[in-house]
Amino acid sequence: MVVLAGGLVLSVGAAVTVGPADLSLGTVWLVITDHLGLTSADVPLLRDHIVWELRLPRVLGAAVVGAGLAACGAVMQTVTRNPLADPYLLGVSSGASLGAVAVLVLGLGAGAVALTGGAFVGALAAFAVVVAAAGRRAVLRPTRVVLAGVAVAQLCAALTTFVIIWVAHPHATQSITFWLSGSLARVDWTALAWATPLLAVGFAVILRFARALNAFAFGEEAAAALGVDVRRVRWLLLVTTALLTAVLVSISGAIGFVGLILPHAVRRFTGPDHRRLLPVVVLAGAIFLIWVDTAARTLFDPRELPVGVLTALLGVPAFVLLLRRGDRNT
Repeated sequence: MVVLAGGLVLSVGAAVTVGPADLSLGTVWLVITDHLGLTSADVPLLRDHIVWELRLPRVLGAAVVGAGLAACGAVMQTVTRNPLADPYLLGVSSGASLGAVAVLVLGLGAGAVALTGGAFVGALAAFAVVVAAAGRRAVLRPTRVVLAGVAVAQLCAALTTFVIIWVAHPHATQSITFWLSGSLARVDWTALAWATPLLAVGFAVILRFARALNAFAFGEEAAAALGVDVRRVRWLLLVTTALLTAVLVSISGAIGFVGLILPHAVRRFTGPDHRRLLPVVVLAGAIFLIWVDTAARTLFDPRELPVGVLTALLGVPAFVLLLRRGDRNT
């Protein structure tokens, strides 16, 4: 934990220096301490602007989004007892994207609150459809959940495309499409100011039920025998992850596979106990997305790839490996 926390701090500082502006860690440190009122640094205005207004919010946004997606993936995989579950695969991200685009394009509201509200309604509606399609007598079957999630994700993607093509202004279409592919380019201090507390509360709720998640790993009947109110806890955790997903999508678009890859990678080191797994997966997810986003904005400079493209390129092979490992275990 201490090593990962230190790695996260170093990753934030190092990632801010990466780019054509040729910044050093010392410059980044001086700018940060100056804005926090700890020192009085004489840093050129342009470098100060690049660090404080452009790169630092983006890097912190990547950390927040990576941490949130990784935590959501870990919870969904345990609650649905499906190793392939994550917000993207189960249609929650696509539903949130549809809700957010509806708010943006149809003019149903303005500002971050309306955008998050639209994303939350979309995420919750999509997951309700998945559960209604896959569940039977309140029992979630893993295979049915994934199949229903894929179908709902495709439906939401199709509706999102329809809304954009039919309603959106041509000049807005390219920007919205880029955002839907996953991008942290628009993260600023305002977005971080309202998203970070919501994510902290959501993670605190998830961590509060770490023992219940351990019980869920043995099945719903076993969890009930251990004293867990299965129906209440399951829905509380799923609604919490839907809210977290909505917040994340509203600031970064739909970034897939982070919630799929990180929980599996971290379990190899921490084991299945969620009291250890959840804090570590949050830190690992933050570090992971910081560097993937740094690669996305610098590998093909001056062009920038949507970060969702790189996570998909990394996630699809991992998805195939999980499928093959599942075949060997059956």
